[in-house]
Amino acid sequence: MVKSSLTHSYHLTKISRNRKTGPIPVSTSSATTCPDSCPLQRACYAKYGPLALHWDRVSNGDRGVSFAQFLEQIRALPEGQLWRHNEAGDLPGKGDQIDSNMLQDLVVANRGKRGFTYTHKPVIGHPENTEAIRWANQNGFTVNLSANCIAEADPLVKLGIGPVATVLPEHTRKAFHTPAGNWVIVCPNALDEKAKCQHCQLCQNADRNPIIGFPLHGTGRKHYSTEIG
Repeated sequence: MVKSSLTHSYHLTKISRNRKTGPIPVSTSSATTCPDSCPLQRACYAKYGPLALHWDRVSNGDRGVSFAQFLEQIRALPEGQLWRHNEAGDLPGKGDQIDSNMLQDLVVANRGKRGFTYTHKPVIGHPENTEAIRWANQNGFTVNLSANCIAEADPLVKLGIGPVATVLPEHTRKAFHTPAGNWVIVCPNALDEKAKCQHCQLCQNADRNPIIGFPLHGTGRKHYSTEIG
């Protein structure tokens, strides 16, 4: 394929081999969608192993399609299909800013499907991002707000714009309450590899109460501060 001149490129794998998700459709967005403010830039699991090679090819335009073509692929998914947006990458928009028009188009393409994703795009102090995510969660496309530690999770819950996920210390295995009293449960897959997104589907539930915690994992975890609890 000839290299694309697109700012963003998108790739949809219709049957994922990701051992965490199970064989559901998963997408990848180019690295240009990732916020500059994300502290996981070195620790991100997507920058290591086979996924890193795939993400590099999507990011440099060797693999993937335009956003308009990607929306057509999402619209073509079967009714009721569970799918994960972005095993690598973030919501549309360069750097810290969400492109609200593009996100709305994605939400509309997802109608009748059960898409979910996570975002590190900043929301506190970024009202346009806040409203874009609120609208997405109210209209059938689940956007989990990603906290980098427990201290960040409580303020995100307080916003009330969507479900929250957080990074946890590497060996966390038990559920607990945050200082503000919010319940945190550990991602079932971190406790049992047989528990796939395909069956769990907690992260797709925009109305859930518990925060989902993901213990640090992958090669890049050594780059992340241990002071995250």
